[in-house]
Amino acid sequence: MKFEDFIKSGQVRKAKLDISLAKSLLNKAKSDREFFDTILLTELSARKLVSNYYDILRSILETIAALNGYKIYGHEAFTYYLKILEEDNLSVKFDRLRIIRNKINYYGKDVQISEAEDYIKELKEIADALINKYLKHLRE
Repeated sequence: MKFEDFIKSGQVRKAKLDISLAKSLLNKAKSDREFFDTILLTELSARKLVSNYYDILRSILETIAALNGYKIYGHEAFTYYLKILEEDNLSVKFDRLRIIRNKINYYGKDVQISEAEDYIKELKEIADALINKYLKHLRE
C-alpha cells in the first residue's frame, strides 16, 4: 500500500495549509502531554496512559500533515505518511505502537507497568523527534 492509496480511498484528503490549525493541534498535544505526565503510572492507569500518549503522537502527526496540506482520517495512513517524509524507522515504530493501541482500545488488551513504561518512553521519543525536526518553528 502507498500513501496515494489513502488519498484515493478518501482516508486522506488534500487541504489548505492552515498554520492556525497546526498551532492549535500542537498546543493541544503539548498541554495533554503536560497533563498525562502528572498521572502516576500504575496497574490501573497503564492501559489508558499508553493510549493517551499514542493520541498525543497522533496529534503531532496531524500537525505536520496540516502544515503539508493534508487531512488524515485513518491512523494506518500515518504509517505511510511517515514513509513519504522519509521517516522509515519512525514509520515502523509508529505502526507497531498503533497496533498495540488498537489492541488496548478495541480488544481489551491489558498492559503491564513495565510494558507501559517502555511504550510511553518510545511514544515520547518519537513525538519529541518529530517536534524537533518538523515543528520547532511553531513552538511559542
